[in-house]
Amino acid sequence: MKVLKIDHLGIAVNSIEEAKKLFHHILGLEFEGTETVQEQKVTTAFFPVGDSEVELLESTAPDGPIARYLEKRGEGIQHIAFRVENLEEALAELKEKGIRLIDEKPRKGAGGAKIAFLHPKSTHGVLIELSERED
Repeated sequence: MKVLKIDHLGIAVNSIEEAKKLFHHILGLEFEGTETVQEQKVTTAFFPVGDSEVELLESTAPDGPIARYLEKRGEGIQHIAFRVENLEEALAELKEKGIRLIDEKPRKGAGGAKIAFLHPKSTHGVLIELSERED
């Protein structure tokens, strides 16, 4: 498996509009707009920072994964995403090495990326997303 870079940091927020005040208006990060991923019950907003991005995550449903995260932990870093060269190969390798996978197969993420998550119980309590994108 080849990790290319930190793709993005996912931050769960109650309101993208409220959080945008910090990331765009105060810190001056470029705002790339929002995208809703219906199957994950989330609206995302990306702010590029060098070669990586900050992703804000706002739930679109009270039973969505981000809503559950916010209920348990409040706003904050929800996951770290690593860009990999080949997602299917990475998942197979990690499974072979005993890492517990949330996603056995890639699914569609924001921005057209293929994504998959690793279970925090296998990754020292950190929710890790692996991402593959066509540049």
